[in-house]
Amino acid sequence: MENLTNCDEGLQPAVCLACLFAKGAAPARRAGGEPLSTGRPAAQTRALGGLDAQEPAPQPLTAGGSEVWLLSGSAPGPWTDCQPAAATTGAMPVGGLLPLFSSPGGGGLGGGLGGGLSGSRKGSGPAAFRLTEKFVLLLVFSAFITLCFGAIFFLPDSSKLLSGVLFHSNPALQPAAEHKPGPGARAEDAAEGRVRHREEGVPGDPGAVVEDNLARIRENHERALREAKETLQKLPEEIQRDILLEKEKVAQDHMRDKELFGGLPKVDFLPPIGVENREPADATIREKRAKIKEMMNHAWNNYKRYAWGLNELKPISKEGHSSSLFGNIKGATIVDALDTLFIMGMKTEFQEAKSWIKKYLDFNVNAEVSVFEVNIRFVGGLLSAYYLSGEEIFRKKAVELGVKLLPAFHTPSGIPWALLNMKSGIGRNWPWASGGSSILAEFGTLHLEFMHLSHLSGNPIFAEKVMNIRTVLNKLEKPEGLYPNYLNPSSGQWGQHHVSVGGLGDSFYEYLLKAWLMSDKTDVEAKKMYFDAVQAIETHLIRKSSGGLTYIAEWKGGLLEHKMGHLTCFAGGMFALGADGAPEALAQHYLELGAEIARTCHESYNRTFMKLGPEAFRFDGGVEAIATRQNEKYYILRPEVIETYMYMWRLTHDPKYRTWAWEAVEALENHCRVNGGYSGLRDVYFASESYDDVQQSFFLAETLKYLYLIFSDDDLLPLEHWVFNTEAHPFPILRDEKKEIEVKEK
Repeated sequence: MENLTNCDEGLQPAVCLACLFAKGAAPARRAGGEPLSTGRPAAQTRALGGLDAQEPAPQPLTAGGSEVWLLSGSAPGPWTDCQPAAATTGAMPVGGLLPLFSSPGGGGLGGGLGGGLSGSRKGSGPAAFRLTEKFVLLLVFSAFITLCFGAIFFLPDSSKLLSGVLFHSNPALQPAAEHKPGPGARAEDAAEGRVRHREEGVPGDPGAVVEDNLARIRENHERALREAKETLQKLPEEIQRDILLEKEKVAQDHMRDKELFGGLPKVDFLPPIGVENREPADATIREKRAKIKEMMNHAWNNYKRYAWGLNELKPISKEGHSSSLFGNIKGATIVDALDTLFIMGMKTEFQEAKSWIKKYLDFNVNAEVSVFEVNIRFVGGLLSAYYLSGEEIFRKKAVELGVKLLPAFHTPSGIPWALLNMKSGIGRNWPWASGGSSILAEFGTLHLEFMHLSHLSGNPIFAEKVMNIRTVLNKLEKPEGLYPNYLNPSSGQWGQHHVSVGGLGDSFYEYLLKAWLMSDKTDVEAKKMYFDAVQAIETHLIRKSSGGLTYIAEWKGGLLEHKMGHLTCFAGGMFALGADGAPEALAQHYLELGAEIARTCHESYNRTFMKLGPEAFRFDGGVEAIATRQNEKYYILRPEVIETYMYMWRLTHDPKYRTWAWEAVEALENHCRVNGGYSGLRDVYFASESYDDVQQSFFLAETLKYLYLIFSDDDLLPLEHWVFNTEAHPFPILRDEKKEIEVKEK
């Protein structure tokens, strides 16, 4: 707060202590050493425009012989010519503010600023610190503080250290959260959790928990030190030899994977169920669906005109856009949009896309790609195009790409790398991901595609790779039943205990449910993992705001961050889709939970100027379902809210979901449509559009497809026969051959 003092010359701003410190100001003295009590401050010499320019130095107020620097009100200096006030309300001695930099006599770093209430301090002279020395000391001190806080809050298990060691809190004794779990959470599970805590030490003894935390931290640090010491003791030649041996092993594994595929077996293509595109009987619905198809035409034609063959379109610049996620692989929009073109009956465009893929889609590139993104967009898009059309080129390309991705699994635990060089087969993880960890949503979102790759190639290796991920996960202890976002592929252990149903975690839970559905409900392991995870999510993450909005918070080592991302909004549809497989008493509960999440996400749209949702929104500081940070206010044509509307419409036929979907269509047309296609927005709360100039490939693959399905009859891609991957690519349910024929005959 800026305080002003009324003087003869008007209102004067308060002198900031930090400014005085930065200027190296010191109260002036008379020749005899007596401080000047009133009048204009003594001048200090400064070079023109620099810190050494001629400028008066601020003076302290004197009260009874004591020197006091004001934090509020005005202070004498170059800003004021006033006499010092007799009263110094709000004043505080510098020595009290900067104890680390002052001494009883006022010396040290604080000597130039004042020696507190003692009245004695060192003046400027050879013993005093120079400006540069003060700056360096402050810089070092700031770096030390930053390092300490970084270590506390960002190292693995740091939240446990913070709560268990610094504050001596016992998780077992913490008060219950405000949200009541509802029918999905059982009382006996909470009791079991309390029993687990008591088994670790004396009942209700916080010291036992602290001791256990310290022992675990000590063990982890000692192990890391041993590994570092062993590496440092090796000669450079040994380290180089180990690197070469590792590269050779990767190359051999890569060659072995290739040798497994001498050719694809013949597959009898059976015509798919539910791809007949009949017009809706209702004229209004028919008109709205035709509008969504026109939007697809606008997006596709502009991509074709300005960015054909490249990954994505920049609709403002009217040129191509290539993300580093795909390395040198081209054509992301073409592959991602294949099934949408087919479903909407855009057959000419579908054939154009097929021709480009046959001639130009090449995976033999010397570049690093995101295994997750390439899998869900390219492998997923090619698989769904094959299952819809029966065109062999799509099956061939999908399996070819699948083989290229197999080296990502060559880790000690079998948990795949996030990034893979397509030529060398060498992988690594994102450098920012908790000590080189793999990310739950990335390695957990391969299952559907890899099961279908084994089905179409006749080779079980793809299925074996993803089933091993489950084996690793099932051996690990889950904190409070939750799955942390980070898992180290070398040690096979969790990284930071951060849990999110949004970014970094989202599609892992989605794929547990859909793995069970896609297996024709025979994969009971996936079903159990899903419902166990949902129960933990409902107990620890789902909360209700004071305004009655149900949201899913993020969990960081036991501490909740009351933030919900746009990506999390898919969960409404997931809860509703899984309701049918829940215990009978909980089926209606999960359907209602899905409806509550859908309502919250609709509110996040409705509370913006653009009527499109921000990247994240919060429930704290008196706000609900509103983004409070500038870096969370953007919208990049995301589909998750509309995805939930689609599932809720299909499962309830409540007309409000079509109403909400049409609101989104109007908002997209009013604010995102430009001459060159559709662009994302930088701020959905701002009255005028600020475009990000990217037409994401998933806008065609997901957003427009889900909108089209909402305004179509339920027999177009019926949920009884199709499962959508996380990029909205439809895969058929895998039934045994005899049952499949019976279903198709019906």
